Amino acid sequence: MKRLGYGFLLLFLHILRAVTALEKIISKPGDNATLSCIYANRGFDLDSLRVYWQIDGVEGSKSCSVVHALISGQDNESQQCSQFKNRTQLLWDKLGDGDFSLLLYNVRQSDEHTYKCVVMQTIEYTRVIHQEQVVLSLAASYSQPILSGPIRNSYSTGEEVTFSCRSDNGYPEPNVYWINRTDNTRLSQSDFNITQHPDGTYSVLSTLKVNATSDMQLECFIENKVLQENTSANYTEEMQNNGSSTGSHKDAAKGGQGAQAAAVVSVVILMAFLTVLICWLWRRRSFQLVSYTAPV
Repeated sequence: MKRLGYGFLLLFLHILRAVTALEKIISKPGDNATLSCIYANRGFDLDSLRVYWQIDGVEGSKSCSVVHALISGQDNESQQCSQFKNRTQLLWDKLGDGDFSLLLYNVRQSDEHTYKCVVMQTIEYTRVIHQEQVVLSLAASYSQPILSGPIRNSYSTGEEVTFSCRSDNGYPEPNVYWINRTDNTRLSQSDFNITQHPDGTYSVLSTLKVNATSDMQLECFIENKVLQENTSANYTEEMQNNGSSTGSHKDAAKGGQGAQAAAVVSVVILMAFLTVLICWLWRRRSFQLVSYTAPV
């Protein structure tokens, strides 16, 4: 009895001492994700190990939590959840180095969980030697928004006009904001449509209806909270002297790229001009030296 009690005490102490770490990774829907689990110590026998990857926090006999299991050096699929069948793989060439990371194929929305890696060793008794947690989130950047506005030949103040803002292939569902840049106030969108693609990403279309003014300056923002990204497009319309209106759609990111391209072209042209000038001066000087005749 004393030996049995001593064994349970050691098991309890090893569980308390087991390393527990938390890592957060972000993957794009449809990509493959690597859930990291690395045990620094080496020199163990794989046949004495049990490695369990499971969904953390799942309770109840009817809930499945086993993502992948390695028992005595062999994959064990007897208790693996059906949604993970043929979608998980350990890095076999790295197991001997203590790398128990799990490769999860074709990640999907239902894979967003906190996962736990538990490494146990069985010699005289079974003890936990390593634990690690990984939070898997899905995210994808939205495309640069396309802002479309009214096309008119004449301007009528007070007329109701419609704008639309579209962005594609992002995840998760974004927040869309309309800003009136003349006074930096937020405007309420009139309609919002979202479409989910087969790969899990979304396309969004936001519509804004406002009464036209003589100087409309609108900006549409697409916010991805997970990636902490904001992309935007703006629209500016001003009165001309003849009473007609001109609208311009500006892409903030592309505008900066255009300015950089213009600067590069200007530098190239200047260097070409200086090269031609130097060559001309050098040839002229060489001609003068050759044609010079010393006095007799």
